[in-house]
Amino acid sequence: MRRGLLPALALACTLAVPGAMALAAPVSHVFLVQNSGWMEPFYTDPASQYKALVTEVVLAAIQPGDALVLAAFNQSVPGAPSPKALLAAQVNDQPQRAAVAGALAPLAAAKKPGSNALADTDLGEAVSASIATALGGKPGLVWLFTNNKNSPNNDQATAQRNREFYELIHHGASIKKALAFPLHMPVQGRYRASGMMIYVFAVQDQGARDLDALLRTGRLQKVITEPPARLKPLDQDTVRLYPAKVENVPGVTFSTQPSGILRADIDAGASAAAAAGAGGTPDARIQWRLENTIYPYTITSARLAARSVLAGAEKPIALGAETVSGLAPGKSQPLSSTMALPVAHLPGKWSLEAVKAAGSAAVLPGAIEVQLSEQKLELSQAFRERMATLFPGDPLPDIFTPPSQVQGSRAVLPLEVRMRFGIAPLLALLGGVAALLLAGGAAVLAATRPRKVQVTVEGELRTLHVKAGNSQPLFDKAGNKVAVLNTTLFGNTLTDLRDGAQVRLGR
Repeated sequence: MRRGLLPALALACTLAVPGAMALAAPVSHVFLVQNSGWMEPFYTDPASQYKALVTEVVLAAIQPGDALVLAAFNQSVPGAPSPKALLAAQVNDQPQRAAVAGALAPLAAAKKPGSNALADTDLGEAVSASIATALGGKPGLVWLFTNNKNSPNNDQATAQRNREFYELIHHGASIKKALAFPLHMPVQGRYRASGMMIYVFAVQDQGARDLDALLRTGRLQKVITEPPARLKPLDQDTVRLYPAKVENVPGVTFSTQPSGILRADIDAGASAAAAAGAGGTPDARIQWRLENTIYPYTITSARLAARSVLAGAEKPIALGAETVSGLAPGKSQPLSSTMALPVAHLPGKWSLEAVKAAGSAAVLPGAIEVQLSEQKLELSQAFRERMATLFPGDPLPDIFTPPSQVQGSRAVLPLEVRMRFGIAPLLALLGGVAALLLAGGAAVLAATRPRKVQVTVEGELRTLHVKAGNSQPLFDKAGNKVAVLNTTLFGNTLTDLRDGAQVRLGR
């Protein structure tokens, strides 16, 4: 990259809103709009919807607080840097349509300095410059609007240029996720074109999370109705599991929640019997639908393995098939499995946890994981034909060829095992507490109520009323102390007997 390649873009990022790029904006966006010579019909055809589409995508992607950079790009040459900023701002609560549309309105196909020749294209240069300069190496999203013709210096070595672009996307460490939207857009000018491509590159892990969050809102899908083609990563979430049928074991009921979690409700009493008869791990038989979610790739072959992760314990799941083959994007195939339920890790019916959860449930979160190894991917034939129609004669679809080192992936289905407890443990505990309180009350009553004790002093029978724990001196007829009567919960005793005194308990 040439020195001083992006002075306009960098300057706009820092000056349009003071400190805009230094502030921690929720998301930083860079929108790159191609205006090289091959884009001529997108600008000259009166029916072209190119600028309108760019405007709608920008407005769908941004939110208040985001940092926005809109730039045109072709190929940087002396006297004509590329990319070149059209608009840079920090998005506020005011409508942005006029600002974005106004920045795009004068944009036309660029010419080389001092020449009538139209400018060339360098896709890799534009993306690399945006990551390094506009984003400054920080997280963000880079959007690329292009007709897919990558021909710097108008040389015919497009295959090599495409390979460089391919390497940047698939092996560039900063790009964590990349999607592409091939769109039908026929235009006629000096040249003819049938379609265009929108790429979005998520920079760093935070950028990938930002992109996922944007897709979950559905805002972008209201503008682009075509499904996104995944470029990267190809080793995550390539399949999805859908429970189709569950053969419930005694005392266990399965259900699929709206959030996608598979829930197993276990009755505390029934699970104890099931666990006793199955070594503590009753088995559940589940029929799945295994769906290919990695559009536009067909999983030509892969080996399957599965496990459950619950309470820190990992247990293998027996599958009805060890391989998957010829699974086209969006299609699914049946898959049976047998899974052990770890009821031994759940609280016992009479445990403290059961008492605390009386009338509700104790929850054990976990997951079911399916691993695909020795995975072979192939671009689906339907997608190849679509790309050939939109971009005739263009070898750029090679960018969708999976890297050779992508050999495996995994899918994770959240699992929630819940044991329901009745109120019997709580009632038993309350009953025990009540019994203890009654016994304590009786003891207190016995300790505080006066007790009738009979003693004989020098042949005279006396009846005394004494509380437990107290001591009472005894005197003879002359008023001399002859003994002490001690009373406890367990009986009466005489102490400090005077020598020769005639004192005894009872008659």
